[in-house]
Amino acid sequence: MGAALRLRLPELGERMTERIRAEVESYADESLIPFASLRESCEDNADLLLGRFAYGAEPDVGAAQQTGRLRAEQGVPLADTLHAYRVGFELLWSEMVEEARRHPEVTDAELVGGSSEIWALFGRYAEAVAAAYREASAELALQREARRSALAEALFTGALADRTTPWEAARQLGLPERGPYAVVAASVPDPGQEPLPGIEAALRRFGVASVWRLLPDQQIGLVSLQHRDAEKVSLRALRRRRARVGVSPRFDSLRDTPQALRFARLALAGLPGDGPGVTRFDDSPLAMLVAAAPAEASRLVEVSLGPLLALPAAERARLLQTLGHWFTSGGVAAEAAERLFVHPNTVRYRLRRIEEVTGRALADPLAVADLGAALYALRVLPS
Repeated sequence: MGAALRLRLPELGERMTERIRAEVESYADESLIPFASLRESCEDNADLLLGRFAYGAEPDVGAAQQTGRLRAEQGVPLADTLHAYRVGFELLWSEMVEEARRHPEVTDAELVGGSSEIWALFGRYAEAVAAAYREASAELALQREARRSALAEALFTGALADRTTPWEAARQLGLPERGPYAVVAASVPDPGQEPLPGIEAALRRFGVASVWRLLPDQQIGLVSLQHRDAEKVSLRALRRRRARVGVSPRFDSLRDTPQALRFARLALAGLPGDGPGVTRFDDSPLAMLVAAAPAEASRLVEVSLGPLLALPAAERARLLQTLGHWFTSGGVAAEAAERLFVHPNTVRYRLRRIEEVTGRALADPLAVADLGAALYALRVLPS
């Protein structure tokens, strides 16, 4: 019976292919699975299966594994691939039953036994298909992720290959080809740990496209701001993750991504304190200047506040606190006094003491600018 059917393999492969294309939607797409390719696969699998019945050959799942890998590469759903196998097995079994009627020596008991065996073989083949499909899918996912990571790195560094433009890279990364965009940089608490877990999926749910890279010290991302509420949605999602985050200004050309990354990192470096927070580069240009030139900012502190910093600890702390509240109050001594819970005259006395120690008059706008910048630098720079 099996030997007789093997003589009809070309015909069986053709019919099996037509049946599968009629019953499984994704298999009907000629551009996805060419007819000739599917017919070859059907013949190979049927040949191995009939060899089992004709000569008692050991089951060979090699063709099933090859099919599983191929369908994964073609992007055919696993459910459709298994459905196609079931259709093929059903047709083959019906042909075996029909062939058995031409052979009186084949008993009903043998047919029942054959039925049991062929569906056991179906289970074995299906397992082989599924295992090979999943293995190939995992490999393809790793390859796609590696490609995606390399393209993202190329955008962030500006090191795209000659054959790939920034816009082609954006298309492959699922980003719009036109801005505005923003770059995000977040501090990594521990190597390998994401400070912004699930951020790409969270933004995608609101229609905001982005791509991310995890580095040893930072997680960086390129975010599309084309969506009307993209900036608001992004900032809300970033704040929810309780990380230290810097955000670049908006920019329109992907060629400016490396510069935007620098701005995002400067914003992150200028974030005061040690706790979580999100700061945008444009929120405090002074902070960005301090972060961009820490050595120069340290020198500014030394020149502008050096004499004050040399005072005994108690007086130094008192005067720095007063100067800080005076700036926060817009230069209004009475308001600074309320913040400090002291009399306004006390604030005025301390301000005169600051002028005396630093040699800078608080009525002079240039002196005030120097002192304000130095005071800010003192707060944000490492001790």
